[in-house]
Amino acid sequence: MMRAEYYKKIIYELINLIDEGVYIVDQEGKGIFYNHTMADLEKVNVEDVLGKTFHEAFPDFKLDESTLFKALKKKISTVRQQQTYKNLYGKEITTINSTIPVIVGGETVAAIELAKDITDIRQMSDKLMELGGGGQPEREERQTVIRRYSFEDIWGQNPGFVEVVDRAKRAASVDASVLIYGETGTGKELFAQSIHYGGDRRNKPFLAQNCAAIPEPLLEGMLFGTAKGGFTGAVDRAGLFEQANGGTLLLDEISAMPYDLQSKLLRVLQENYIRRIGGTKDIPVDVRIIATVNESPEDLMAHGKLRKDLYYRLNIVNISIPPLRERPGDVMVLAERFLEKHNKRFNKELWMISDAAAKRLRSYEYPGNVRELENIIEQAVAMADREHVLSEKLLNMPGTAKKSRQSAPKYDAQIPLDQYLDAIERQVIKEAMINANGNISKAAETLQIKRQTLQHKLKRYHIMG
Repeated sequence: MMRAEYYKKIIYELINLIDEGVYIVDQEGKGIFYNHTMADLEKVNVEDVLGKTFHEAFPDFKLDESTLFKALKKKISTVRQQQTYKNLYGKEITTINSTIPVIVGGETVAAIELAKDITDIRQMSDKLMELGGGGQPEREERQTVIRRYSFEDIWGQNPGFVEVVDRAKRAASVDASVLIYGETGTGKELFAQSIHYGGDRRNKPFLAQNCAAIPEPLLEGMLFGTAKGGFTGAVDRAGLFEQANGGTLLLDEISAMPYDLQSKLLRVLQENYIRRIGGTKDIPVDVRIIATVNESPEDLMAHGKLRKDLYYRLNIVNISIPPLRERPGDVMVLAERFLEKHNKRFNKELWMISDAAAKRLRSYEYPGNVRELENIIEQAVAMADREHVLSEKLLNMPGTAKKSRQSAPKYDAQIPLDQYLDAIERQVIKEAMINANGNISKAAETLQIKRQTLQHKLKRYHIMG
């Protein structure tokens, strides 16, 4: 049987392989394992912690707020709790911790804590909230230079697209939740702002939050605010719902919001009040919600990314923006508009687009949609010298997406059809990955499939990983 020191060595090597911080204390609260990742995120030395009780190593912590104390003395597990505290040297650290007691024979013999550093993200979050006015006892009126979009900024002549714009204009006149579906780059925020500034709430706040950009614990605080004492380091701060009161809150990529948080959002939409994290007071709010998704809502619900009850609550008015490839007649309409816009920006005099350049612009299918088209025109104008015609040589863009592929090998009737098709698909995907230098996102754009779909196929065909 292995001796105890062997087990200790194995655990030591194991925890130093883990990317997250690991802190293990014994029954008395003394540090027995503390990996270098944890030391780096808490900005202390390993020897500052090992052999010392956790309240000696981190004297700033109040015992009733310490997850290690709760685990050791109360047998309480903590999962993904945000904590803000000062280390031994007075530096403020923000982490997301999970802490569990180790129980043998009904007795707690140790506690294990896993931590992830979110100090930089927390500081960014606080800065964003300060810029938005959250947490100030009396919010002062301030002038913020923000580009405001209206329906006049939405360009297109495609009949289907014009119908979508008309639907959005009607949505502006009613005070109901709106769900906007469109691929990346189709202009979902442009539509959202146009609906807000075209409606009765136009003189009230318009705030936007990308739900995929902020970790779960911080996102909840940003939306609903925090109350002093709600968690370690928490202060009284208004969330986006309070800041947007009377106006509109855009929740971009709402399917990236954690499932449990979607449930809390649903309750707010139904009851029209919020409660700050750690608070006991119900605060009434009057906020119109516009939410966006870049995948089919039906697919998102089928894969458990979007709650059905939240979908039905948001989908009072639905707007589905067609991708640019489905409205090819609008390519040159948009290109001319972008040419005019960026001529002014860069002080250039490109008066027209050559026939060759126009042909190439029309032949491309724009996986990045309108945003990609504008980037192409913007680059061309920026790199122009004294030309008055935007020529094909100024276009920095991939070859047309409609390139003919090599003909498939002749079908061998002795091979089952599904195996034959799998072999062709594997070859096409492998070539796309090679051409994209292993970049999955670029390969997915080339193949015109979702990144998640490509990842699944890469595993299936053992092309990567």
